[in-house]
Amino acid sequence: MGAPRSVPRGAAPPLPADGKGGARPVPPPVPPRGAAPVVDFGDPQEAFRSKSSAELLRGLLVLGLCAVGPLVEHNREFVAGEDQEAIKPLIRRNRAFGVGAVLDYSVEEDLSPARAERQELASCTSAAEKEPGGAEQREKQFRAHRGFGDRRDGVISARTYFYADEAKCDQHMETFLRCIDASSGSSEDGFSAIKLTALGRPQFLLQFSEVLVKWRRFFHQMAAEQGQGGRAALEMRLEVEKLQEALAKLGIATKAESQHWFTGENVGESGTVDLLDWNSLIDSRTKLSKLLLIPNIKTRQLEPLLSHFTEEEELQMKRMLQRMDVLAKRATETGVRLMVDAEQSYFQPAISRLTLEMQRRFNRERAVIFNTHQCYLKEAYDNVSVDVELSRREGWHFGTKLVRGAYMDQERERAAKIGYEDPINPTYEKTNEMYHRCLDYVLEEIKHSRKANVMVATHNEDTVKFTLRRMMELGIHPSEKKVCFGQLLGMCDQITFPLGQAGFPVYKYVPYGPVDEVLPYLSRRAQENRGFMQRANKERDLLWREFKRRLLAGTIFSTNP
Repeated sequence: MGAPRSVPRGAAPPLPADGKGGARPVPPPVPPRGAAPVVDFGDPQEAFRSKSSAELLRGLLVLGLCAVGPLVEHNREFVAGEDQEAIKPLIRRNRAFGVGAVLDYSVEEDLSPARAERQELASCTSAAEKEPGGAEQREKQFRAHRGFGDRRDGVISARTYFYADEAKCDQHMETFLRCIDASSGSSEDGFSAIKLTALGRPQFLLQFSEVLVKWRRFFHQMAAEQGQGGRAALEMRLEVEKLQEALAKLGIATKAESQHWFTGENVGESGTVDLLDWNSLIDSRTKLSKLLLIPNIKTRQLEPLLSHFTEEEELQMKRMLQRMDVLAKRATETGVRLMVDAEQSYFQPAISRLTLEMQRRFNRERAVIFNTHQCYLKEAYDNVSVDVELSRREGWHFGTKLVRGAYMDQERERAAKIGYEDPINPTYEKTNEMYHRCLDYVLEEIKHSRKANVMVATHNEDTVKFTLRRMMELGIHPSEKKVCFGQLLGMCDQITFPLGQAGFPVYKYVPYGPVDEVLPYLSRRAQENRGFMQRANKERDLLWREFKRRLLAGTIFSTNP
């Protein structure tokens, strides 16, 4: 295999600082091919053409309440309806203004913190770990810890699932299947969001994450010994001869034993192995029955992460994979794109790897499966670039949603108290840099091959403007639908609707479900909105300006204001 393509980078752009319908819909204009669509985020008439005057007032009221106190009694602003039939009018109206939907069935079980912790500890601890000394085999980051069992604590912008039993996971799968069907029946080119912690026992995600991290760490150690420490992941290329010598020296495999490891597809043209070749080696050496093997430098052998698995634990692993397969097949059959949400860093390596395996199978003709990359992670750029490179080599369509991240406070506290390296970027500015670096890499890949796809999921106006500018510079036209944008329902309409009216693919993340059952999630969402809205002076100003314009124009009660 050839070396990774070198992606050119221009001068670093200025980094950002953070910052609905009675109208008769007008189809969004289609800009001429090659022309740069004009998007004005400061025009209140365009931003709120989809809203009735009553909705303008309601939006002002909710924004005010977000800034001064709890929003529990006003959560309906952020939920689209109780079921797939109830949400269709809103989705159709938004679509008339160029805005699509990411459907997210947001029911969350209302567990007490104590019960949530009990369920989490039970479902994240294997039988082997309960034996004397069993837990000591595991790294701190990938063990269940009392005090951090309630994964809702400190997380205000993501739904949380706690494992109860396999029947509950089957129920979640059926719910996701209905959500996929609802997306297919209510919008074109829609998305449906899922979480993998809803589909199986999280113990497997913890264990698989640890295995993946240890294999990558081993590769990086070998690279450092060959004088390549500190390089970006795809720039590290191990000489096979030296690698075989190191493996023999460590006692992991003799040179004769490792000879057949590094042949054909597992070795680059120059007799070197990069991280993707290494991952391919892992695939060939660790099939499902031996999925949790790791290189142990102390014992100089490939060893299982745990001493043994029960038959039920083996079945639980397979069932999670089977549920993912069912969902991916339904999405493919119905023309819906399946978005796999990101979760905590100790689950995420496994989630990303399992999502990647679905992409390899189902993204042959178009991007059906989308991963989510969290740019507050220190390793975000390596993760994005490695996944893009794999898609390029294997010829499938890459798809990702880029987010800044939802678990920062919880992650930092957990790392500090348990005693492992904080996985989060040290500052907000570093996270902004990482977001733009990852985004620019994917945009360059779109220019290069037209097989990459990205959702820019952000409420940051400067990041949206950066994306529009880079699309124009790289010749990426919105009609190609390779770049889309995403915001939450009820938030940042002044970004969403001008994009839709200008012909850019843009989507609202649409939570739905029985309000009483969605309330636990929405109540935490309200806390986020309160903090966010305290800074949303521009949105309030635009709402007031549009309301006053209609009042002075005498169109306050008009069906076409």
